[in-house]
Amino acid sequence: MNPITLIATGCLAAFLMIAPAAVAGNVPSRTPGDAAALGATAPQAPAKPPRTVVPPPPAPRILRQGGDTIADAIELPDLNYTTTGTTAGYTDDYDEACPHDGSTSPDVVYTFVVWGVTTTISIDMYHSQYDTKIYVYDEDLTLVACNDDYYDNYRSFIGNLEIQAGVRYYLVIDGYGGASGYYQANIWDHGSADVVECSFDSVLEDEPPLVEDYVDAHNGGCNSLDALGHAPFQHIASEWFCGQAGWYPCANACRDTDWFTLTIPPSGTLEIIGDATWATLMYELGPQDCGQVGILQEAQIGPFSEGSMIITGEPGSTVWFWVGAAEFTPPGGDLPQEYTYLLHIPQVVAIEATSWSAVKHLYR
Repeated sequence: MNPITLIATGCLAAFLMIAPAAVAGNVPSRTPGDAAALGATAPQAPAKPPRTVVPPPPAPRILRQGGDTIADAIELPDLNYTTTGTTAGYTDDYDEACPHDGSTSPDVVYTFVVWGVTTTISIDMYHSQYDTKIYVYDEDLTLVACNDDYYDNYRSFIGNLEIQAGVRYYLVIDGYGGASGYYQANIWDHGSADVVECSFDSVLEDEPPLVEDYVDAHNGGCNSLDALGHAPFQHIASEWFCGQAGWYPCANACRDTDWFTLTIPPSGTLEIIGDATWATLMYELGPQDCGQVGILQEAQIGPFSEGSMIITGEPGSTVWFWVGAAEFTPPGGDLPQEYTYLLHIPQVVAIEATSWSAVKHLYR
């Protein structure tokens, strides 16, 4: 059964599976005080270190184990499925650059066909026990998706892959370098409901559309300091908030990053629940100084799966909160690209109306 979006009723979407809140592979590992991941453009990542991996002895063939090649690929019974097995002892038949090539790892293959209607699927290797790579080919053996290091533990993830009705596809589970071993592939079908939509009672972000070399004076935060060093933040004072994230053309591709302020409620605890059409990160930031700001905690939302974050503090105090795409590069196609995310903040504190004179005073 496909997951069904319930946004129109004022509730976040319910899904068959929640993907782990983890870090995208092309976002550098983050620790408190590390502000590199907050930017619009990707930092230069160091080359992935070479590895010499001695695979374990071949494991006996088990239920749901993948086939050795495309010719003897194992048929998936459906697309809401968890399959497990091992690549150890199998043959190295396939390799793709995503972005690393030259793999000598053994690989296994699954196959599937969706009948009736085009859909979207996600494939998550987070719980595997080695450095995975995964590819999807169509029936013409054209590569349609590929991922190596989506997570910071070198596991792979392909999200929101469009699957055409009646077309046979092949999922290859491979490894980086010579890595092999136990894998767990969680596969789920999002169905035709392939977008997260704003709820009827949500406040809209209302940011201008993205354009080439976009300058975010709306809520670009510390990425959009003006000549006087002022950073534009947006305050969230509604229980439901609907925003837009995405990418726009610059020298290559740049992310739109949204910077917000929130007020800690009288309870001292603020919960933020989110969902998004694409893999998206939520950060609590601190200290509240653009020269020193870093990530205090993070949670992933989407694709089509809820994530949450608990922020604690002194009642009435202000927190810095950030939302942006988990990956620096868009999933493909022309730029700009935008998608929707939805936040539910049950204990949100509304701020009193502020006069224009008071607002101007903040920027003196």
